[in-house]
Amino acid sequence: MTTTSPLPLLVLGQGRDLHSERGVECPGELPPASDPDLVARARAAKAALGDEVFVLGHHYQRDEVIEFADTTGDSFKLAKEAAARPDAAYIVFCGVHFMAESADILTSDEQTVILPDLAAGCSMADMAAIGQVEEAWAVLEDVGVADDTLPVTYMNSSAAIKGFTGRHDGTICTSSNAKTALRWALEQRGDGAVLGGTGKVLFLPDQHLGRNTYVRDLGGSLDECVVFDPHRPGGGLTPQQLRDARMILWRGHCSVHGRFSVEAVEAARREIPDVKVIVHPECRHEVVELADEVGSTEKIIKTIAAAPDGTSWVVGTELNLVRRLAQQFPNQRIAFLEKNVCYCSTMNRIDLPHLVWALESLVDGRVVNPIHVDPEVAGYARKALDQMLALPGETHKD
Repeated sequence: MTTTSPLPLLVLGQGRDLHSERGVECPGELPPASDPDLVARARAAKAALGDEVFVLGHHYQRDEVIEFADTTGDSFKLAKEAAARPDAAYIVFCGVHFMAESADILTSDEQTVILPDLAAGCSMADMAAIGQVEEAWAVLEDVGVADDTLPVTYMNSSAAIKGFTGRHDGTICTSSNAKTALRWALEQRGDGAVLGGTGKVLFLPDQHLGRNTYVRDLGGSLDECVVFDPHRPGGGLTPQQLRDARMILWRGHCSVHGRFSVEAVEAARREIPDVKVIVHPECRHEVVELADEVGSTEKIIKTIAAAPDGTSWVVGTELNLVRRLAQQFPNQRIAFLEKNVCYCSTMNRIDLPHLVWALESLVDGRVVNPIHVDPEVAGYARKALDQMLALPGETHKD
């Protein structure tokens, strides 16, 4: 049994402590270093658990958490890493809720996935509730276009939405294989044509990734994209708009990537000589159009890593990662695209106090915050994930 003092953790909805929740305000200061005692406690607990625990750290996590990750990466890579460690009884996922769900879907029944703070959700994933999506599908059926439509769901979605996608024979995608996924989906429905055909995609839950992929990567038209608003009758669209559309985009977005603006790109070009702008495809279409490079988290990392010394970059993605890139590549000039410093507030819920609590609880024989996906939902979600893995020659990263 451990004899350390209790950690300063808050129950969701009961009070606030901006010191322990540092980094969730916007604009905000960079998170201060954690108490050295917590670092020592994390090391001791992890050592005591040995190979019984496997800690996953998403790229957007704080450095103090990344220090204790056995592997780092994007959400799908981490879920696959967990599945590749069948001897680890406990998977501690330092990410957000939908990521932990994906890990539970892909790991064995003998493994338990733990999310150190259940308040670590995802605002984008929460923008598509299963009841809303089922109602939207009913609208497509009433209009007579459901048979020509396949759902394509971004990895950043709940298990329930992934399950919906599997039930309707669709596929999951990541930001790096969205082009392949959309091409496949459009070929499966209507007359089988990618462009100029009758097949449709219901793209969930991020409208920007769907729009950017269809227009920039596949050469489609903005006029063929409509946005389905679940808070308006019929999605706020007429039956004819739904019949004419090729891309039915869910009204969802990333609260971090949605902040980046045309004005920020223009300011960077004015203020930084020979600057290169690289952004994530979850950014708005007009921002993506102005960027020099567009790509997934992994592509952003690889692009900057391969750039010559002395290159200047402004990066449009989550701040923790941008800071880490600046530290890793000091011979390049790397800056955050927005001047108003913002973190992913839900990702930052996973801090060192919560990680230590989860690990020390395991040392004491208690499992806290286990993530369990309903078996039927998990089965259909796995079907959609397997369809993604069957897409032709593609790496799968978000």
